[in-house]
Amino acid sequence: MATTSIPEDSFLGRHQFLLYRLFSLAGFIPVGAFLIVHLLTNASVLGGAAAFQSRVDLIHSLGPLLPAVEWIFIFIPMLFHAVMGFVIIATGVPNIGSYSYQGNVRYTLQRATGMIAFAFILWHITQLHWMGAPVGGGQFDPHHAASSAAVALKPVAITLLYATGIIATVYHFANGLWSMGITWGIWTSPAAMQRANWLSLFVGIGLGAAGLGALGGMRSIDVEKAKEIETRMYKARQMLDGGISAEAQQHSAHAVSLSRESSSVMPAGSTSSANKEKRSKKKD
Repeated sequence: MATTSIPEDSFLGRHQFLLYRLFSLAGFIPVGAFLIVHLLTNASVLGGAAAFQSRVDLIHSLGPLLPAVEWIFIFIPMLFHAVMGFVIIATGVPNIGSYSYQGNVRYTLQRATGMIAFAFILWHITQLHWMGAPVGGGQFDPHHAASSAAVALKPVAITLLYATGIIATVYHFANGLWSMGITWGIWTSPAAMQRANWLSLFVGIGLGAAGLGALGGMRSIDVEKAKEIETRMYKARQMLDGGISAEAQQHSAHAVSLSRESSSVMPAGSTSSANKEKRSKKKD
């Protein structure tokens, strides 16, 4: 479906077989697996702010390990897949102009959606991830997940860009499943390729529905009501993580202080039971 112009004595030429398979594998695991988890997690917002917040809390329960997990299992494989993808685009010459059949159309759309997905993911990370804060991004608050996402996605232009990015990313992954199976020799016969077409279509429609559904769910969130729910959940987590909240600690300390004062200051004319016992013994 395309010719290549990779010099055989170059690093890519010498290791093309291995690099192409690692490129294909990275697109499926872990990048593709993360895409599935990410879209399904976002789609949980359709169940309400509390449902979405609980899933975000589960992810962020990793604490200090989260950045390391993100870089090792998401960002580095994603960068490798993107770099190799751009190398393939730069060295490949699609012949869709000469042979306009389905395979070539899919080949061209795969490369085009790959570039769109790369730009979208960079923008998405900059806009919402905490790493984008130095350049005015980082708008997502993990303690107020649904409400902060709803505010970030409120402009219609932002929503349209997200819809475009989601569709491009989902197509790139779903169609990539089909080509990955050919690369790894999973489906080689025409019948197997046809079944793979249905698999790719099913995955694409499912993930597309999840992604666009999440987008619509974010926009339909009542921000103020979501903030109230998220704040209650945050305070509950603080109590569980720290034992009791600072307010409860102050209340407890105040109660202890009152107890000590009442035990140390006795009303005039009163005597303790111990003193009564001593006096009784003396009389005997």
